[in-house]
Amino acid sequence: MSQPVGRVPQRRNARSNRARILATARQELGRNPDITLEELARASGVVRRTLFGHFPGRAALLEALAEEAAEALQSAVAAAPPAPEQAERALAHFSLSMWPVGDRYRMLLALARRDLGVDRVNEILKPARVRVTGILERGQRDGVFHPHLPPAVLSAGLEAMTVALLEEVNTGAFEDDGTRVAVATLIAAGVPEKRALVVVDDAAATAAAEDAAGG
Repeated sequence: MSQPVGRVPQRRNARSNRARILATARQELGRNPDITLEELARASGVVRRTLFGHFPGRAALLEALAEEAAEALQSAVAAAPPAPEQAERALAHFSLSMWPVGDRYRMLLALARRDLGVDRVNEILKPARVRVTGILERGQRDGVFHPHLPPAVLSAGLEAMTVALLEEVNTGAFEDDGTRVAVATLIAAGVPEKRALVVVDDAAATAAAEDAAGG
């Protein structure tokens, strides 16, 4: 059975509207976590009916953003080398790859526990937590990271620091491309500052070269 001619353009337009609404939501929710859906529709350049056709309520919109964030995080985790030669380099690479995802979805920080709930937040972050804990375990065995904290506890501390820095980006007090955060992460794990700077510079240069080759 042939598909009506107008159906494909309509679907494309619907996908475009949905993507525009989500992109606007990422921006506007960072500025005002309490923005209404009506205000968001105006900011997105769509009528109220169009927005509610995609997202019947605030919970549906936030869940769509959470799903986007989860997929982006999983992709970043999957793209990271599974077992680089040195744990310190693995941690630098991990931090550098995670920062753009966190920066893109940092508006969820203000909404996470209030609107999404702790269980949903934990579900989103689980792949990253598992990966970084494994890196820390290996680094402690190799003597690269200080063993003063259990790997899972150290991982939680590093995550909390990253979240705090993302919140500072939200306030406008801090700006970074990920390199300073990566250096701070290595130092917090026990890597001397000079060594941390060298490792992060090398990891960033490698990532940039890989992006250039892939693009």
